[in-house]
Amino acid sequence: MPQLLSALLPALLLATGAAAADLPRALPAGTLPADTRLQPPKDLNGYFPFNPPKSKEEWDRRADFVRRRILVSQGLWPLPTKSPLNPVLHGKVEREEYTVEKGYFESVPGLFVTGNLYRPRNPQGKVPVVLFAHGHWQDARLSEETEENLRKEIASGAERFERGGRSRFQSMCVQLARMGCVVWQWDMLSDSDAKQIGRDVIHTYGKPRPELNTLENWGLYSAQAEANLQSVMGLQTWNAVRSLDFVLGLPEVDPARVAITGASGGGTQTMLLAAIDPRVTLSFPAVMVSTAMQGGCTCENSSLLRIDTGNVEFAALFAPKPQGMTTADDWTKEMATKGFPELKQLYATLGAPNNVMLHRGEHFPHNYNAVARAGFYNWLNQHFQLGQKSPVIERDFEPLPREQLTVWDAQHPAPKANDVELEKRVLRWLADDSRQQLTQSAAALGDYRKTVGAAAEVLVGRTFASAGTSEWDLKNKQDLGTHVEMTGLLKNKTYGEELPILCLYPKNWNNRVVLWLTGTGKAGLFQADGKLLPAVQSLVDGGTTVVGADLLFQGEFVADGQAPTQTRVVNNPRQVAAYTHGYNPTLFAQRVHDVLSLLRYVKTAEVPGHPHPERVSIAAWGAAGPVAAVARSVAVGQVDRLAVDTQGFRFGKLLDYRDPQFLPGGAKYLDLPGLLAVNGSERLWLAGEARVPDLIARRHAESSDKETLVHYTGEPGQQAAQAATWLAR
Repeated sequence: MPQLLSALLPALLLATGAAAADLPRALPAGTLPADTRLQPPKDLNGYFPFNPPKSKEEWDRRADFVRRRILVSQGLWPLPTKSPLNPVLHGKVEREEYTVEKGYFESVPGLFVTGNLYRPRNPQGKVPVVLFAHGHWQDARLSEETEENLRKEIASGAERFERGGRSRFQSMCVQLARMGCVVWQWDMLSDSDAKQIGRDVIHTYGKPRPELNTLENWGLYSAQAEANLQSVMGLQTWNAVRSLDFVLGLPEVDPARVAITGASGGGTQTMLLAAIDPRVTLSFPAVMVSTAMQGGCTCENSSLLRIDTGNVEFAALFAPKPQGMTTADDWTKEMATKGFPELKQLYATLGAPNNVMLHRGEHFPHNYNAVARAGFYNWLNQHFQLGQKSPVIERDFEPLPREQLTVWDAQHPAPKANDVELEKRVLRWLADDSRQQLTQSAAALGDYRKTVGAAAEVLVGRTFASAGTSEWDLKNKQDLGTHVEMTGLLKNKTYGEELPILCLYPKNWNNRVVLWLTGTGKAGLFQADGKLLPAVQSLVDGGTTVVGADLLFQGEFVADGQAPTQTRVVNNPRQVAAYTHGYNPTLFAQRVHDVLSLLRYVKTAEVPGHPHPERVSIAAWGAAGPVAAVARSVAVGQVDRLAVDTQGFRFGKLLDYRDPQFLPGGAKYLDLPGLLAVNGSERLWLAGEARVPDLIARRHAESSDKETLVHYTGEPGQQAAQAATWLAR
């Protein structure tokens, strides 16, 4: 039996605490728990170190979870259905050593990816392919550097040529084609020819659009988009995946030699595609791998992405395949001493210490200049065995003007720009496709757990196994005759969290425990007159230990006693969920963490001479109902019985990402019923639902135990009493 339940076994304990009408406290009034979560939330300018693993086996486990975090955060778990690309290539320009074509395809129906395809003029056999993501240079693919800036770059050594130096983007593509590579350079959303969604949405979004924050036909950044894990970053990551599909469909491309590179935001795209798509065989993210700033644009941030991880670890996911990276006089300037040594250590652990390289350039500002490009050419030449004389030297060329690069013309008319209806249609298509796939996976519990169950672990950020090691710090105790009341702190030493706890321990304990969770914390175990709720009293009288807790920002977590109606956000002028929830768990998820900490402690803490409980159940009411339901979804097999009043709650009905009940991705995975269904036919007492959701009914119908599901439809005032009776069976 855990110490929390047995600390008061001595027969006589003196009553020394508050009067009966007072609510029990673990700490003096006005004192808050010493919980790390009360500190300001982390933002993109925090510190994001990478801790290399001690073994390959340890890394394999960690890499699996981080890669899953990326996929879930991008809305790509499961991957969307790959609809027909319908690619179009036209307007070929032939030069002596290479050709340039205009191209576009559909990543999802109606959303076009645009770019230029460079090919060697006379390819010999199967040839390598390079994806070139351009980053935050406005109209990058079609732009030309000003005369003034070009002269400065030539003078500083950043560029070499007065002609070719006018376009760093064409320079890269032309040189690679001359080296025998096919190159696809595509546009970021809102850039160059990809204008269907405007720049004010993709890159400079700051204030909400109330007309698109709706329950149906929503737009990007809305609460519904976040609840379905739809983001600008996710769309761009999917465009990168589909770009890879496109180039691998070209007959001359060698699928064993597939590289991606890009700088700044293009470096972010490079890291993510290389991390999640095993078809990439060489990666070269420029000026973006860093333990410092992680990416400032809305197109580089998504909810859930960088919680307890960061860009260096994203780059690490590509190990042990060959990977190079560059630095500049920006947030990457300390990479040689912070981040790269740890990457090198990982590569050594995996047996490939020479497959990672840092091309240093701190004497230049943020860039992908000729010096940095040379680092990529030589790395590619070495690992793809291109046979070029080393070191590779970039040669001058005549850049193509805008009209020879733009993909739209009279025969290929441009789609509507700044098309809000298109934005809504794309998100609707993605949501419908996801729902269809997940519903199909529900046919088999094993498949369902591999998708929804695995996703829930990312949404929450912890599982029962990773809930941490906790200790019980007893503060007050009273002998109330039939039972002992004790208050204290459950201290999670792994995460630096503290939980105010109330334990009602019957002297004739029946080896059962019920965690009684409410929307007001442990105060919810009492009536207005200070007496225990009759349902709680009945459990204690029957020999069951009842434990209440103040979850984060309940009860003793708030100095004024007022629980927040909106959650905290980071100090960023842009009202975008990802700037907060991309780096910090939501309040909802943190409350789930609290439930997991308590559940794990009660079930596993070792106290000499005392047994573990034979049964640990949860009863959850009000705002704690959905919290407990989600906690059980990542603690499969650990909750003997769950009695929950959902009050009909659905993540998909929230319209404010600062709502305390908000959870990114909560609606995507078939909402609360979908998460409850992860537990199969584990015993469930369900109130607050007019009818049992189909997913839950199907799971419990598979069980021969007729008691496995109780659907309560009686009077609301009798819920607690009926649940207590069921819990006591």
